Amino acid sequence: MSENIIVMSSTLVSPIDPKNVFEKTIFNNDFLLHNQTALLLFHDYAKDLPIIDYHNHLPPDQIACNKKFTSITEVWLQYDHYKWRAMRGLGVDEKYITGQATDEEKFMAWATCFPEMVRNPLFHWSQMELKKPFGINEYLNKYSGPTIYKKCNEQLQHDSFSTQGILHQFKVEMVGTTDDPCDDLVAHQKIREDNIGITVLPSFRPDKIFKIDNRNLFLLYVEKLEIASGVKIHDIHSLLQALENRVNYFHDHGCRIADHGLSSMPPPSTLSTALEKEFENYLIADNSMLPFSQPDSFAGAVLMFLCSLYHKKGWVQQFHLGPLRDNNTRLLHLIGGDAGVDSIGDFSQAQSLSYFLNALDERGRLAKTILYNINPADNEVFATICGNFNGDTIKGKIQYGSGWWFLDQKDGIERQLNALSYMGTLSTFVGMITDSRSFLSYSRHEYFRRVLCNLIGDDMEKGLLPNDMKWMGTLVQNICYYNAKAYFNL
Repeated sequence: MSENIIVMSSTLVSPIDPKNVFEKTIFNNDFLLHNQTALLLFHDYAKDLPIIDYHNHLPPDQIACNKKFTSITEVWLQYDHYKWRAMRGLGVDEKYITGQATDEEKFMAWATCFPEMVRNPLFHWSQMELKKPFGINEYLNKYSGPTIYKKCNEQLQHDSFSTQGILHQFKVEMVGTTDDPCDDLVAHQKIREDNIGITVLPSFRPDKIFKIDNRNLFLLYVEKLEIASGVKIHDIHSLLQALENRVNYFHDHGCRIADHGLSSMPPPSTLSTALEKEFENYLIADNSMLPFSQPDSFAGAVLMFLCSLYHKKGWVQQFHLGPLRDNNTRLLHLIGGDAGVDSIGDFSQAQSLSYFLNALDERGRLAKTILYNINPADNEVFATICGNFNGDTIKGKIQYGSGWWFLDQKDGIERQLNALSYMGTLSTFVGMITDSRSFLSYSRHEYFRRVLCNLIGDDMEKGLLPNDMKWMGTLVQNICYYNAKAYFNL
């Protein structure tokens, strides 16, 4: 079957000497730790800390029902557009990625691809995900694939491999899901009532309300918002009232975080009388008018209103900026969004972001804020903008967020840590997120902790940081866990 999926070398990789299998490989407990000080920092200070994963895309209904997965494919490949993207690049038919192939065929397609992924972060992430929690200490390929598939599927039948079981195995203390304002949050309510020993909180993600440039989709979403909020939306004021109702509803259900995925920040706006009238006409379903004339002004006005609410409620607001989404319309129509066809955008960021934050700050309405860039060229831009708006006696109020999406690999993490260190305050950093749809992605927190400890350990051995293990160990622990715990008032 696999030969029909992808053309690969027929040469089997030479077996590794069993005596050396744990030396300088991903299977070694000291993986990514290249100096003695890093070893001590990770094993004595970072490794066993709980995880606060304040931004991810895990489905709360699967946590609520404590779902068990039928196969490793379902939990590992079904929602992972990183792996889909890689498989397409290796010539795999879409049937074996998101199509009608069986779970075993899809797994073997990925197993066949995997040896070709060397130096891509998926090579590390995937092996770490197999090592923990499944205990797989061999490289995945088309030869080992059938045995690994069987071993993983057998373990998935145990209670410790349900959704809640996996979270407990990884010592996850808090999960911040990503939720549309129209969601009823019933799953979150059930999780709280069941007292599962893990805090699972919704996050308010209002992205769809900003997409006024697609009138048909916008009007469909307004209809959903009307039903969820109980407000008939006929003008900008009723729209804002509907959104405020949903913010209040989310707050009552434990939400303390808002999140936004944007190309760049819109201008801090208020709508003129003419634009308010245009919006009223725009809402009339049988009105075949032209597109809304100033979509950025609309987005800026609505976002300013929402950010003021976040500040009033004491929430944390997050802004993920810069991706160029849904580039391949063929796959968008075939699969939908999050198909693995997004890329780094080269949008201008600095001026609009600074103007927006400044407008909120001038009004005394700037909430705790976390900024994430997807373009590495913007690292220093974001790190320096954060420093402009700190204050209010809040430690690390404006955060330069962790390496995100294409940047949450070793090089991207190190570059983010360096930019934050050189142009901000590393000691206040609230650490890593998974930003993932997979319950197995918590190995990324371990990955981050190893990279962090290696970076700090290397500086200590070079004399750039104090040779004080308790001092630097506390720094590491704060970044990995305690800063986030304080920042989000957990």
